[in-house]
Amino acid sequence: MLFGGGMLLAWVAMRGTWRPIAWRDMLLALLPAVGFAADLIQWHRSILWVGPGVATLLTNFQVFLMALVGLLFYRERPGRWFVPGMLLAMIGLWLLVGAHWSVFDAQHRLGVWLGLGSGLAYTVYLLSFRHALKTHAHLSPAQFLGLMSLTCALMLWLWGLGEGVSFALHGLRSWSVLLALGFFGQVLAWLLMVRAMPRLPASLVGLLLLLQPTLAFVLDVILLGRPTGTGDWVGLVLALAGILLGALRPRRRTQPTA
Repeated sequence: MLFGGGMLLAWVAMRGTWRPIAWRDMLLALLPAVGFAADLIQWHRSILWVGPGVATLLTNFQVFLMALVGLLFYRERPGRWFVPGMLLAMIGLWLLVGAHWSVFDAQHRLGVWLGLGSGLAYTVYLLSFRHALKTHAHLSPAQFLGLMSLTCALMLWLWGLGEGVSFALHGLRSWSVLLALGFFGQVLAWLLMVRAMPRLPASLVGLLLLLQPTLAFVLDVILLGRPTGTGDWVGLVLALAGILLGALRPRRRTQPTA
């Protein structure tokens, strides 16, 4: 978060679009930073105990919360295939996680709950960030994201100090991995996403982000050798089918011209 936030603010300054940061900007960045920090803390614990693929799937249960909030607070009516798609996605995720609950040990179960908790925190982050971008036009999306990232990095640093962990980096490999993560994960990917978030309904944003855990699961199997049975792959296919159905939007009828 520190490297990514620093790169974002440096990029804004080099483009000549830097604007003075006011106290209101700091306050608007506070809630998204709290949500994202809580998400990362719980998500990384979940990764240790259930693996990166399942942990990312659990975090992205936020798709259901995003849809609910979009319907209740933003009056965003989903398409007619949205509910069947969500049900398919839910069944698929259950096959990947819930079907094996009886054989999980206590640590694995805690990892599942932490993954779900990170999804709740992720929802807070997405909605508060989206609201700030739509209602506050003082800073560009890139500069606001950089400010939020540094605020989140400060919170994670304080949490790490409380746990007594060290942030020291040793060797070229550690530096290169974190710099690459900051650039690709925080700068490039998130810049593209935050530009799209204010222009899309909350429910559709959540559905599109569900592609992330699906790819994470596949890479977990390919790169890290995660044991995967037939039921897991069926769950993955159902989740993908649910995403495709839920993302379908009704076509708007054009008015005939005189």
